[in-house]
Amino acid sequence: MAEENILVAMGRRLYKQRKKMKLTQEETAELLGISSTFYGEIERGKRRLSIEKILLVYEKMYLDPTYLLTGELITHRTLTEVFQECPRDKQPVLEQILTYLTKLCQ
Repeated sequence: MAEENILVAMGRRLYKQRKKMKLTQEETAELLGISSTFYGEIERGKRRLSIEKILLVYEKMYLDPTYLLTGELITHRTLTEVFQECPRDKQPVLEQILTYLTKLCQ
């Protein structure tokens, strides 16, 4: 895959995550500590993210670096991620299940 295609695909994945998080380009740029112009160019595949910014995307936007770079989904998730994805009204039930599992493993 040509470098330009890789950057365009990464930009698309960033765009989708930004929309999922209901953020504007300006809000996302602020979150990542870059200008909104630079961020817009990243989404359009014209500029690239540094390794530091890729890690910041992971921390602030919950977008796995492997998925961001390759489009491949990783099947394992942390408990924190599972908990965050769980609907709020179901979180107490999930918390109770995790408590029971912890006791079973002791």
